[in-house]
Amino acid sequence: MEMCLRMLLRRSLWRQFDLKPVVLRAFLTSHCSTCKSVSGSNHFIKRPLSLQHPHSGRMDGQVRTFLQRSSTNSFFYCERVTDASQTALSSVIPVFAVMKFDKDGNVTSFERKKTELYQELCLQARDLRFQHLTSITTRNNRIIIRMEFLKAVIMTDCLFILDFRNVNLDQWLFKELAPQLAGDGQLVTYSLPFEFRAIEAILQHRISTLQARLNEVHPQILETLESLVDPKLLSVDRSKLHVLLQNSKNLSELETDIKVFKESLLKILDEEELIDELCLTKWTDPQVFEESSLGIDHAEEMELLLENYYRQAEDLANLARELKVLIDDSESVIFINLDRWVRWQFGRAG
Repeated sequence: MEMCLRMLLRRSLWRQFDLKPVVLRAFLTSHCSTCKSVSGSNHFIKRPLSLQHPHSGRMDGQVRTFLQRSSTNSFFYCERVTDASQTALSSVIPVFAVMKFDKDGNVTSFERKKTELYQELCLQARDLRFQHLTSITTRNNRIIIRMEFLKAVIMTDCLFILDFRNVNLDQWLFKELAPQLAGDGQLVTYSLPFEFRAIEAILQHRISTLQARLNEVHPQILETLESLVDPKLLSVDRSKLHVLLQNSKNLSELETDIKVFKESLLKILDEEELIDELCLTKWTDPQVFEESSLGIDHAEEMELLLENYYRQAEDLANLARELKVLIDDSESVIFINLDRWVRWQFGRAG
């Protein structure tokens, strides 16, 4: 019996179906139809089947039939489960829509899975999570930037924009960025290495976006305040109060975004090593490194670039703060006019 079982295992299963012993153990743990019990052994090869169960003679044919009928189906089921798990796992891997800009202004677009993209860029998975709405970091001579909707990776000779399908980026991406990088725009860093142009273009776009938001709410707030604080008016338009409240909320959000932008720049400006890490070409081109050591210091140029946009952000913050103070100072006048209007209404009713 034991010899027959060994030959059955080796010839019928191992050779035909390439089975593993750990699965065979599961096959031999069978249900006995005579005493309704379960038989099995921790080591079924060395232990005779006659010692495993008192009805081993009856089970000989049952085990053989069970193995022959179930082996293929069981392994087919396991293989399908494994394939389904792998398919489900691959379906949740993020896919980035990527635009690549080179130093000559040439543009290509493609899609990459996150796992493939960070390997191509020599980054780590966490570098492409972009957990913070505004951040500037470096890794492996790459610059990783996020400015709200904008996600970018800068190298010495190209710029990658990730998840570029956003209406807030269309005008800039498709019409302005490529000429800027090629030297046709108004970038002051054109004579410097490519990463300077890429950083300046991104910072310029961010400042322009913040400026546009301020330009949108500024006239609306002034117009609304003028109508609400006018003492000649005998009534208060509640719809204008609602407009003022909404604009005040938008202004507070703008102040927060400007503050975060300033802090991201200030974090780099406070650390000389971080400024140096942004000068990618300095560490890859020996000639540039030698020029930097002789007096043309790229770190100083980078610091001047960041300071320039920090000052612009500071100017925006001051304008937003002044507008906020104007709203706060007008609240008392608005409440006085509103109280007078309520009293006038009660007087009419009396």
